[in-house]
Amino acid sequence: MKPEILQIAPMMSSVEEELNRAYVVHEYWKLDDPAGYLADTGANIRAIATDGHHGAKPEIMDALPSLEIISSYGVGYDAINIPDCKERGVRVSNTPDVLNDAMAEITVGLMIGLCRRIPQLDAAVRANEWGRTSFPLLSELTGAHVGILGLGRIGKEIALRLQAFKMKVSYHGRNKQEYLPYDYYGDLEAMARDVDWLVVVAPGTPETKGIVSKQILEALGPEGNLVNVARGTLVDEPALVEALSNGTIAGAALDVFEDEPTVPDALKSMENVVLSPHQGSATRKTRTAMGDLVIRNLAAHFAGNPLLTPVT
Repeated sequence: MKPEILQIAPMMSSVEEELNRAYVVHEYWKLDDPAGYLADTGANIRAIATDGHHGAKPEIMDALPSLEIISSYGVGYDAINIPDCKERGVRVSNTPDVLNDAMAEITVGLMIGLCRRIPQLDAAVRANEWGRTSFPLLSELTGAHVGILGLGRIGKEIALRLQAFKMKVSYHGRNKQEYLPYDYYGDLEAMARDVDWLVVVAPGTPETKGIVSKQILEALGPEGNLVNVARGTLVDEPALVEALSNGTIAGAALDVFEDEPTVPDALKSMENVVLSPHQGSATRKTRTAMGDLVIRNLAAHFAGNPLLTPVT
């Protein structure tokens, strides 16, 4: 018999087709009474297929006594209680590496969009303001100093691309990494004070929650720009809104928010902000590769083999 799995949210059609071919799939997001349904069927479900946003809530895991593995579509796994999974003996996999390039590309794109005000200029052309309005001179990336918060796989790809823009690259993390051509700052506030751009790409964990605080934004200063492609929880969002409103920092480019998909109205009205609806990895190539890893990790588990990309 096919193993039974719980799919938490919709995925690409090609991924869903493969899941339905190999497993009996219970589609959680379509359930009218999830608790009642799982009370009746949960004992037979051995796996969860989810994503980095939805994760696996405690009440869902509690209803699945036979749960063996959570295969997550995304690199972030902050929505999954990893210590609880270890205690239960539940394996967890994610989809790292395959999205590094896409994430680096959108980061650079957001930075260019912000410093050259591309969304605003596009809107001006569409509104027939060209020829009737004088446009201000803007900044550029060339020669600027960027500090990367979280120089992991994605952070390194971002750094490599920004070097091509002739930017000076520094980074902050828990530890200095040897043999890298970038300056290391053990103190985030000191780095924020020295850089023109602060790029946030660290994992979302209890330790990193609110790490970009009011104090860090003040250190970044009125000529500084913030870019967040990690998790909205890493930035004190009310403090960011205030900093953007009163000129504490120059601007922000954001792909993630604290309470997605809710975005503060104040951010939507600001000219010094570029907004993106959490689309960092949203390319056909990358999402296909991510989906393939979800499928391959599940297949490896049920074949009794090591996971390809294990978290636990």
